[in-house]
Amino acid sequence: MRLQTEKGEIQISSEVFTTITGAVATSCFGVKGMAARSKKDGLVHLLRSESMSKGVRVVQQEDDSVAIELHIIVDNGVNLNAVSDAIMSEVRYTVGRMTGAQVKSVDVYVDSMVVD
Repeated sequence: MRLQTEKGEIQISSEVFTTITGAVATSCFGVKGMAARSKKDGLVHLLRSESMSKGVRVVQQEDDSVAIELHIIVDNGVNLNAVSDAIMSEVRYTVGRMTGAQVKSVDVYVDSMVVD
């Protein structure tokens, strides 16, 4: 993604967006981790911390804003609506503040729930 500022142009790779988003989402209460669906068996797997950005998809829009989609696994018994709202708010704020990009949308998909 390219951003134009008064001092020049800045180019930000998609890995920056996915890393920030994954870190913010996993720091929210009730989130066990990022999720990825296996192409082999179709099952949802909990990603380790070093590969949590795989559960994130960032799409640059025509108006230079970004749309973010993330797949998470949550703890048993959490309020899914409250967790999703918190993630959407935190991701929108943090990604916007750290990159300067306008976040058009944040879509949260709860792929699984961990029962201890």
